[in-house]
Amino acid sequence: MTYFADETQSTETGPGRFELTTASAWNIGTNANGGYALAPLLRAMATSVPHPDPITMTTHFLRPVQGELHTELSVDVVRTGTRVSTLRGELAQGGKVRLITTAAFGDLAMASEPEWSIPAPDLRPPDECLHRSGLEQGIDLPILSRCDVRIRPDLADAGSSDEAVIDGWIRLVDGEEPSVFSLPLFSDAFPPSVFPRRGFSGWVPTIELTVHVRRRPAPGWIQARFEVDDLDGGLLIESGTLWDSTGAVVARSRQLGMLIG
Repeated sequence: MTYFADETQSTETGPGRFELTTASAWNIGTNANGGYALAPLLRAMATSVPHPDPITMTTHFLRPVQGELHTELSVDVVRTGTRVSTLRGELAQGGKVRLITTAAFGDLAMASEPEWSIPAPDLRPPDECLHRSGLEQGIDLPILSRCDVRIRPDLADAGSSDEAVIDGWIRLVDGEEPSVFSLPLFSDAFPPSVFPRRGFSGWVPTIELTVHVRRRPAPGWIQARFEVDDLDGGLLIESGTLWDSTGAVVARSRQLGMLIG
């Protein structure tokens, strides 16, 4: 198995109940990346309904998720419909709920050519972009042992731009192709997009993350663009878009984050 598939797989222990031990290799600093923490819950949800694809999910992060800890997942089916099933789930560690997710599942095999969509911006190919490990971000990034993240070069220096924007590419390091379950991870694996404008930000914890998955991604690199469009009182709103190797929009994201320091 690949890293992502293996390290997001849980074991069912009862109706709607699952468990696993999280991996620390997906950490941002000492805490698990939010997109990684969400993935086991989405996989557990998928086993509970007849629809295979998460098409929208809203997650509230109550406490940081830790790596290398026994983790319990609970999944409750709210409604199973003809085209969409809705579920609610929780992730708990140490007897405390760490995140809560409400998600809808559908079948993206039914997706067709869009009437209109957002075109991918022009961007240098991945080999001409900078690896995220080369950015001075002031925080340890174990997640880079799992995700290959490339950043548009002119946005790679802290405080060097008047734009709060990050453009780049992402893929899993072991060759696993992108999937509907890795898209939420990719929506939360880039440097905070305040980095080019404001400078060092360290860990920017997510309070709430919503991801809309639009299509099953084609094999290859995922292109990404994120932008902070509002920052006030230490809270920021970041909007993101992911495109697959064909140039199709495969996910849109929106999150509320907390700027520390």
